[in-house]
Amino acid sequence: MAPVRYLVPAEAGLIALDWGTSALRAFRMDATGTVQETRHRPWGIMNLPPAANGVDDPEPGAAFERALQDTCGDWLAAAPGLPLLACGMVGSAQGWREAKYLPTPTSLDALARGLTLVARRDGAPLHIVPGLLQQGALPNVMRGEETQVLGVLAGLAPPTDAPVLIGLPGTHSKWVLARQGHIEQFHTFMTGEVFAALSGHTILGKTMQAAAAPDDDAFARGLEVARSSDAALGLLSHIFSTRTLGLTGALAPTAQADYLSGLLIGHEVASLSRAQGQTPTTPQTLVLCGEPDLCRRYAIALQTCGFAAPTIATQATATGLWQIALAAGLVVAPAPAPSHPFTAGSLAA
Repeated sequence: MAPVRYLVPAEAGLIALDWGTSALRAFRMDATGTVQETRHRPWGIMNLPPAANGVDDPEPGAAFERALQDTCGDWLAAAPGLPLLACGMVGSAQGWREAKYLPTPTSLDALARGLTLVARRDGAPLHIVPGLLQQGALPNVMRGEETQVLGVLAGLAPPTDAPVLIGLPGTHSKWVLARQGHIEQFHTFMTGEVFAALSGHTILGKTMQAAAAPDDDAFARGLEVARSSDAALGLLSHIFSTRTLGLTGALAPTAQADYLSGLLIGHEVASLSRAQGQTPTTPQTLVLCGEPDLCRRYAIALQTCGFAAPTIATQATATGLWQIALAAGLVVAPAPAPSHPFTAGSLAA
């Protein structure tokens, strides 16, 4: 279905939503795509606000509408026709409305054409960005990261058609090979979730103690083990050294979590290095996008494994949502400022 267009105030542009499993981030953007205000709420799709009277509304999407109103109801009231665009798990099978996956490779225009429309009882409908499906013997999916990638690509200066490797570290880290406006292929590593599981639910966590500050030396030690001559033993052997180094007094309790982080991220980056070695075109640009300290750690790991120093992208999701809204016709690009009809020296003396 084609995007629905409304007349909105000239100074308004878009309400953009990054709606994940555990949280909702909302961006109020002006007519140039500049973020005017950002809000964060705990209303991920698995933690939606209950009804005020304790009785759930039987209408589909009622809890999602409550979350939307709680987060940016005043924005909607001030500009009722403002277009709404969301990415992330809100488009999953457990979300407000399922937005089908698009196959890779794909483009900005394809994502813009594939928006799923959610009609709302009052006000403008919500448009949801589709996720991506990479077919193969071991299929891969992403939902939300495709928008981050497009935001990263839009922020490259100058834009280039050369391949770009974009790392999105997090619970499920993504590594995306992309070009200007196109996503070609990607890999997923469950590094963050595995770290949380190992440190919180196995014997490894029993001897760990919280540190006052990140232990970069312990992290670097884990990286070195991951790329050492013992690397052939594999990750499942290496992670047990978190315990044995602690038992023998070689690794302080406050250093063990950072050491384990180094092991896991080191194995991830080493695997990525092997995968990239099989890629016909080596990326000329390397970009990280995510939580600052995590990006810092990944930057250390990448350079330890021989990659070039990456650049760090910020506000990529908001930028990506604006790019998709432009491509879908939900918003209109501002006209360039007119040049002055006279140039220096054109006036008669």
